[in-house]
Amino acid sequence: MAIIVLQHSDICGAGRLGMTLRDHGFKMDIRRVHVGDRVPTDFEGVDGVVSLGGPQNVGEEHAFMEREYAFLKGAHERQLPLVGICLGAQMIAHALGGEVARMAAPEVGFPAMDIGPVGQTDTILAGVAWRSHQFQAHGYEVTKLPAGATLLASSAKCKVQAFRAGMRTYGFQFHPECDKGMARAIATDSAEFLHSAGLTKDEFEKQMAAHYDEFARLSDRMCVNIATALIPRYASAVRV
Repeated sequence: MAIIVLQHSDICGAGRLGMTLRDHGFKMDIRRVHVGDRVPTDFEGVDGVVSLGGPQNVGEEHAFMEREYAFLKGAHERQLPLVGICLGAQMIAHALGGEVARMAAPEVGFPAMDIGPVGQTDTILAGVAWRSHQFQAHGYEVTKLPAGATLLASSAKCKVQAFRAGMRTYGFQFHPECDKGMARAIATDSAEFLHSAGLTKDEFEKQMAAHYDEFARLSDRMCVNIATALIPRYASAVRV
C-alpha cells in the first residue's frame, strides 16, 4: 500500500508534503514520469495520489500526459485521496472536464491569496490564514473548474488558487510543498520566466525574506491536514 507521487521535474519534488506523509507513517511510491517512469495503470495497493508541479503545460504533448490524465480521473472516480499542486492541479482540472489556459503574464513570488467563504470552513485549509502570501510560479491557470467543483481560494492574478472536487480531490495552484531551497530553484530556474513575471532575482529574494516564515508555517499546517484528514487512517497502519 502506498501513495503514488507523480513527479514532473527534478526540482519539483514532494518537499515538506512528502516529509509530513512519511512522518505520519505513509509509504510513497515516487514516479519520475518526466524521465520515463511508468504512470500506474491500476489502483491496487494505492492509498492516494499526489501530482506535483513541473515546467510542462496542459495542452502540450509529453509522453506521460495522456496516461496521467486517465490515472488522475480514475483516482477521482474511485474517491481516492487526490492532491494536485501547480501543474498537477491543472492536470486534475483538465482530466475532470475543466479548462486550462496561458495567463497574460506569469504569477511568480509570494502574492496575497484569499480563502473564500467555502474555503474558510474546509478541513484541509483549517488553520490557514484567510489572507496570506503563498509561493507561486506558474504561467498557466485553471480558467474553468470541472462540473461540480468548488472554488476555495483566489489571488488577484489567478482566480482558481485552490479547488475541491467531490470529497477527496484537491487542486492547489500555489506550492505548499516547497521549502526555501525548492522555492528559490523553481522561481529562478528560468531568468526569462522570472522576467516575464516582472521580477528580478533581488526582488524575489526580498519577497522571500518578507513572507517565507509565514508561508512555511501555514504550509506545514496544510500538509498535516492532508496527512491526518484527507487520507484514511487505515492506510498508515504499521507495515511489517
